[in-house]
Formats: sequence, C-alpha cells, structure tokens
Amino acid sequence: MDTSQIIVTLLGTGLIGFVGWFFFAAPHRVATAVAGSGGVQQVDIRVKGGYSPDVIEVRQGQPVHLNFYRDETASCSEELLLPDFGIRRELPAFQTTTVELQPDKAGTYPFTCGMGMLRGSLVVK
Repeated sequence: MDTSQIIVTLLGTGLIGFVGWFFFAAPHRVATAVAGSGGVQQVDIRVKGGYSPDVIEVRQGQPVHLNFYRDETASCSEELLLPDFGIRRELPAFQTTTVELQPDKAGTYPFTCGMGMLRGSLVVK
C-alpha cells in the first residue's frame, strides 16, 4: 500500500468509529417529567435531527403528556412510534403534538421515528 491508501484507510476507519460512537455511545439528554395540575406529568421534547431530550423519566401509575414540537420538515421525523403503548402519531412541522399515555408498568420503552432512525426512551420508574 502506498501513502494515499493508508491515509484513506485510516480516515475511513475513523469515520466508521465516529458514526458508531454517535449512534450507540454518545451521551443522552435526560429529562424527568414534572407533575403539573391534576398530577399529570409533562415533558416538552424538541424534534430536530433527533429527540431532545431523548431519555424521559416518568413515574409509574400517573398520566403522562409528552409534548413533541417538530422544529423541521425532514421526512424522517414526520411520524412518531411508541409501539409498547400502541401509539403511532403524525408530527406536523412547526407544531406541538401532545401524546397522552398511562405508564402502568415499570421499564424502559423505546420510541422512534417512522423510519427507526431517530430514537428515544421512556423510562418508567
């Protein structure tokens, strides 16, 4: 191998490592739901190239309102899936969509975009 092939190989390996870290090992933004009037837990989530925060902690047995504000027009983020709760919602661009649910069982429940590229977790304690 000549020098240019070695450089290309090293750069490619570095980029593959970065992509793996970004999708699987990067730090997560965690938010704990705040109980408002009537004991309803609420969290505001911004959707733009991902979910922010992407880990939401809630209490078991109390109703939850997840307020998703979609701050983009990318086609990947136009749908939200929470399969463990049987929820599939359209997220209109530049609008807030409230998803209501009742977490009765402790555990970690994933949520994704329709394509499965954007990911988050609902942690019920």
